[in-house]
Amino acid sequence: MPAMTRPSDNYSPLYFLAALGAGGLVVTFFMWLMFWIPHPGQPVPVFEDIAAAFAAGSLTVKAMIAAAMAGIAGFAFLHVKSLIWSLKRFAEWRRSEAFAKFEKTNAQSQVMAAPLALAMAVNVGFILGMVFVPGLWGVVEYLFPLAMIAFLAIGTWAFRLYGGFIGRVLTEGGFNCAANNNFGQILPAFAFSMVGVGLAAPAALSLTPAIAATGLVLSTFFLVTAALIAAVALILGIRAMMENGANPETAPTLMIIIPLVTVLGILTLRQDHGLGEHLAAGSVPGETLAFLAKLVSVQVLFGLFGLLILARQGYAGRFLFGRENSPGAYALVCPGVGFAVMMHFFVNKGLVEAGLMAKFGFGFWALTAAALVAQAAMIWLVLHLNRRHFGTPRTALPVPAE
Repeated sequence: MPAMTRPSDNYSPLYFLAALGAGGLVVTFFMWLMFWIPHPGQPVPVFEDIAAAFAAGSLTVKAMIAAAMAGIAGFAFLHVKSLIWSLKRFAEWRRSEAFAKFEKTNAQSQVMAAPLALAMAVNVGFILGMVFVPGLWGVVEYLFPLAMIAFLAIGTWAFRLYGGFIGRVLTEGGFNCAANNNFGQILPAFAFSMVGVGLAAPAALSLTPAIAATGLVLSTFFLVTAALIAAVALILGIRAMMENGANPETAPTLMIIIPLVTVLGILTLRQDHGLGEHLAAGSVPGETLAFLAKLVSVQVLFGLFGLLILARQGYAGRFLFGRENSPGAYALVCPGVGFAVMMHFFVNKGLVEAGLMAKFGFGFWALTAAALVAQAAMIWLVLHLNRRHFGTPRTALPVPAE
């Protein structure tokens, strides 16, 4: 009889994506507070704004705020729990013989999922502080330098990890171009972009010019790094897929462009806000709308492309509901979360601020419904994958990470 195992017993660094997905869902709930309650005096809502809106709001508003705060708290807990598990297993795995073999394959770049999840953890921590800590905004200027130090430390680690991979393949060779028939090599770009968007927060929110300028410059460096890596990896991946077809197990990576576009888009919006505050050089609402419309268009195109390939390969029947399991299935959460967050920005920062749509009108909710449906689907997917990969041990056919 086959041994009773859990898929997660066959470790892969892609399990960091479980923590990333939960952290992304924290952001989707924060979007409700960000765009649906007033927060005069600062560009983001804080505890005092939430408390005032709850006290003065209708029953519907109270229910929305309660649901948002519960979602933030619940998925933040799941994020931290998954991250701690992944960090412990990652440390053990790096001392194993399996890791030595792993380091000689294309999959070595998957270790970038670790700094990606850690950078998300800092962002989640900031959201928790704004939502649940009274008086935080009064000391936020002291927190920005600490946050930048944390992001720089994660970024330095990310460069060391990526340097180990790119240094090996460019000096020793051995990169299997035929096996690169996916967009998995864009994962490092995603990690650097997550560091960059964190560094862009002080550029947008700090009232101290030196801190804002430092955040602007540093986040630009990580933006450029992510964009260059993504462009090269995209071309190499398409070439391999045109020749060999897309790898069924890693097909979810075909939609990694969606969350990457969201993170880089928010990074750019943060920089633009900082430029407007400190240098009067920000974009006008019409320019912001056009920018966001382009980003959503890219997301829709890559979403259709990825879903087409997943459907043709029967991915869901194999890896979501069948007997096969792959940690790469968690990569499906990121596109849904990325699209949900970007739709909130497109509707609120784009259409509403440009004066083309009334806030809380029929059109507003019709478009916002797309974000809410994507969010609900990703909540289900995270919980489903967690039960499947970390639940009660059962007979399974785990798929190797390579």
